[in-house]
Formats: sequence, structure tokens, C-alpha cells
Amino acid sequence: ARALGIHTVCIGGLHMSTVGMGEVFKAALLVNAASLVLCHTHPSGDPEPSLDDVSVTKKLKAAGEIMQVHLLDHIILGEDRFVSLKERGAF
Repeated sequence: ARALGIHTVCIGGLHMSTVGMGEVFKAALLVNAASLVLCHTHPSGDPEPSLDDVSVTKKLKAAGEIMQVHLLDHIILGEDRFVSLKERGAF
């Protein structure tokens, strides 16, 4: 496996960001990617996932399965550490 690209899908505000399913998968579908890894930052510096992070990740995983683009992980970056939702068993 190899990375086919890195794409910025959305730049959010200080407290939250809303991203659509189509926006997430558009770049993956255009390059015929079989899978993807999502990544976002928490401006607070604390990478602990919110309930919304987990909920959106589950929805994105389900949508990806329908489109045959598998969600491998969703990583949240903080100031000096990161959290993998896959490792946490959140989806």
C-alpha cells in the first residue's frame, strides 16, 4: 500500500468543523483509492476524541464501506501527542 495523496477537505473554526461525506470521499474516489486515513487537529491541543468525532467516524466508515473505500483510521492530532480512533476501538 502507498499514499496516493494528501488532501485538505475542510478548514474549521476554533470550536468545530462540519464536513460532508461527499467532501471526504471525493478525492479518494477520483484517484481510485481502496482506503483512506482521516486526520484532523484539535485547536485546544488536547487530542481526546469528542462524542462528535466518534459519531462522524462511524458514519464515514459506513459510507466508505458502501463506496468500497475502507476507512483505515481517524487520527486526531494534539499539541504533543495524537489519538488513533482505530486503536481506541471507537469504530
